[in-house]
Amino acid sequence: MTDESKCNQLANLCILVTRPQGQAQALCRLIAETGARAVLIPALEIRPIVDIGPAKALVDRLEEFDLAIFISANAVERANDLVKSLGGWPQGLQLAVIGKRSADALVKHGLYADICPQQTYNSESLLTLEEMWQVSGKKIIIFRGEGGRELLADTLRERGATVSYAEVYCRAIPAGSREQLNHALQEGDIDIITVSSNEGMQNLYQMTDAENRDKLLHVPLVVMSHRTALFAGKLGFTQSPIIASQSSDEGLVAAIEAWYGSHKNESSRGVIHE
Repeated sequence: MTDESKCNQLANLCILVTRPQGQAQALCRLIAETGARAVLIPALEIRPIVDIGPAKALVDRLEEFDLAIFISANAVERANDLVKSLGGWPQGLQLAVIGKRSADALVKHGLYADICPQQTYNSESLLTLEEMWQVSGKKIIIFRGEGGRELLADTLRERGATVSYAEVYCRAIPAGSREQLNHALQEGDIDIITVSSNEGMQNLYQMTDAENRDKLLHVPLVVMSHRTALFAGKLGFTQSPIIASQSSDEGLVAAIEAWYGSHKNESSRGVIHE
């Protein structure tokens, strides 16, 4: 494939990106390089948590912990700001992340993930690692957003660890995104949607007005995990989501290209049969 054909393989496609503002530039750039048009309508906004007191109290005695786990890149950013404001990271504290983006976020701040899954990036994969079985008697702090899954903490407690949550941010539906999304759906201007999390999927659904809900549920999805794909089915999306083989921007774009290739082949076969 020539460079020119590679750049135009998704020409005329409109791809909706739902990542938070400020975290979608790399994905939008990769989509544009394929010849498609990336439209950013954030389904999530990351905001400071209303009450930082409980997290601050935990960070004040961070030297007591053996391991810190970061649920997301946002958790890394917010936790690092808080920890640095209270004296910095203690020596000897091991750091664990669920995904590559979180590991990269640590590197930006001169930190290194001691524990990280290598292929599938989720809590389940982190829990399979040998280090996460050897936690009996250890004190673990989990930096995360407000609310969320309990699987990680529950499993680590079953394995003998003492686990505390430090909630350092909250999620919300961005102002203005609802109007943008409903306008795009009314115009029929979206060919495929990328969604990176269950929270983003839920917000996308809630942002859609009743008269546009059916249109939303018929748009193909590209997601980052089987868990999000299953959640899409529960919400009523009519097409089975395409799951990226890698939980990364590159993985999402590769999945979009695979979807387009399959869709194009099906269309060609339809023309032949006619």
